[in-house]
Amino acid sequence: MPEKIVFVEMKEKWEKDYVLQNMEGTGPIIFEEGQLQELGTRHQDVTLLSTFINSRLTRKDFGQFPHLRFVTTRSTGFDHIDIEAAKSRGISVANVPTYGENTVAEHTFALILSLSRNLRKAYFKTKDGDFSLKGLMGFDLKGKTLGVIGTGHIGLHVIHMARGFGLKVLAYDGRKNHFLSEVMGFDYVPFEDLLAQSDVISLHVPLIPSTHHLINLGNISKIKRGAVLINTARGGLVQTAAVVKALDEEILAGAGLDVLEGEELILEEKRLLESTENKEAWEKLQLTLKNHILLHRDNVIYTPHMAFYSKEAVIRILDTTISNIRSFLAGNPENVVNLK
Repeated sequence: MPEKIVFVEMKEKWEKDYVLQNMEGTGPIIFEEGQLQELGTRHQDVTLLSTFINSRLTRKDFGQFPHLRFVTTRSTGFDHIDIEAAKSRGISVANVPTYGENTVAEHTFALILSLSRNLRKAYFKTKDGDFSLKGLMGFDLKGKTLGVIGTGHIGLHVIHMARGFGLKVLAYDGRKNHFLSEVMGFDYVPFEDLLAQSDVISLHVPLIPSTHHLINLGNISKIKRGAVLINTARGGLVQTAAVVKALDEEILAGAGLDVLEGEELILEEKRLLESTENKEAWEKLQLTLKNHILLHRDNVIYTPHMAFYSKEAVIRILDTTISNIRSFLAGNPENVVNLK
């Protein structure tokens, strides 16, 4: 059967035009602005699918697309896709391994600086006509300690930038690169030592079973009192209840979050409210309410999963996605994360 290529969660016209210009000859391409689950039955014959982080692909979803052979997510993380289910159906899954090391690192520091200089508080005070400095005293980054959890591409960019601010850097990673630590001037330490010694903690690890709730109710009290927590990686790395508790008890002085645990549920609140007789739906609704508690605090900066979102990074994502599709059609798939 002929190929049918569907892109979901793509709203910008320039992105669609870019894909069309660079994918000529690959077959008909269909763009859907919504999530995969909103498409109904009209794309059951899809063979190649380009998805994004809000479109979950479960075993049940794969069963609805009997002709699907290839999925390429326009993200580095692929925790929204059931990799084992895809493997069992012979579906290749590819990702974008690198695209925004500097982009995400820059956003990380935007969040750090917003907290260190109380920009959220200052904005709302001045918007209300209050130009006093009361409650706005910040802190210098120079001389403070930054704890970086995960020293992959993004984590290393954050460390490089941190040195320019005069920050001392501690790092935790299951796989240590002692050569880079010596060259870049940072020290690997045990996880709990990093929590106890860092003034700023920044997360840069993937969401896998071993990192789920890496920061949790069991270890949140071990964080240095007055520290700030930054998460531009995945929401599930941090237990929401733990952050709420740490802010309430002033263990954390603030949090900068580009991601939230269960952030996709905020988009589903109406459905959850209508399904509260279901235990799972009730638990999800409770998580959503806790997220709302976080978002309304003046010492929490939240951005809508946009750390990756620069023009340059999006173009790199599209280029890799197009290459993934072309290489798969040519019989030499690239960046495949399953079927190994």
